[in-house]
Amino acid sequence: MNEKELKALVEQLVGQMVQDIDKNTIKETVKQVSNMTNCTVDNNACIDDITKVDIKKQLLVTNPKDAESYLDMKSKTPARIGIGKAGARYKTETILRFRADHAAAQDAVFSYVSEDFIKENNMFEIETLCKDKDEYLTRPDLGRKFSKETISRLKDKIGTNQKVLMVVGDGLSSSAIEANLRDCVPAIKQGLKMYGIECGELVFIKHCRVGAMDHLGEELGCEVVCMLVGERPGLVTAESMSAYIAYKPYIGMSEAKRTVISNIHKGGTNPVEAGAHIAELIKTMLDKKASGIDLK
Repeated sequence: MNEKELKALVEQLVGQMVQDIDKNTIKETVKQVSNMTNCTVDNNACIDDITKVDIKKQLLVTNPKDAESYLDMKSKTPARIGIGKAGARYKTETILRFRADHAAAQDAVFSYVSEDFIKENNMFEIETLCKDKDEYLTRPDLGRKFSKETISRLKDKIGTNQKVLMVVGDGLSSSAIEANLRDCVPAIKQGLKMYGIECGELVFIKHCRVGAMDHLGEELGCEVVCMLVGERPGLVTAESMSAYIAYKPYIGMSEAKRTVISNIHKGGTNPVEAGAHIAELIKTMLDKKASGIDLK
């Protein structure tokens, strides 16, 4: 049998198989599919926000041998343990939470602190040499510098030789600033007031890297510069803020000369407590005339 004859035989067999299918079965299948597609959509309905679930209290392991010990471990870490499996794969809830937290981290990096928030907190806004987010992410060096015009405008606004300059930088998480600033800054100001230390106007820096405080310290002749900045977000939180504080910072200053309070957010260092500690550190720096490892 040649190739042509074989092809004809196959076509004949397939044709017979198709004819043998119950036509009523086909009609019933089509009807069922049609019913499935004619579903009702509730435009006012919504699904629960999966990110509101506390993963420290969520145990997804089916029939655990010791659930109490599992939950005890989870209460001590935000790590994704006790998530269970569906066959060889993660459960749907676990995958959705992972993707939601990853999306929140991306939003924190690429979004901006709102203008309304800046005005509400009475911050004087300036910008580094970065023109947009893309340049900010690819040119960290430009996020540490200001134009001559910006420095001149800042000097006209707040003057020079400040004892304490408070600045806020969007950094790598705008979400961190909006989540923590309202609680942290009043605590800092109140603490400084208790020590008899005046704090001037709050400055907001767009497209800000930590090194921007060095340029400001050198140009303005500040004694202490305290920068509150949004930190690189992760899957645990996209709202972590840090405080970088330095005595008489200058361009090229070693990172070891900064004092840092990190992990400021609702699941880490409480913003109010952090603010009180920052005020105490600033007082110590002014007394000791040092910061970072020099302070110890």
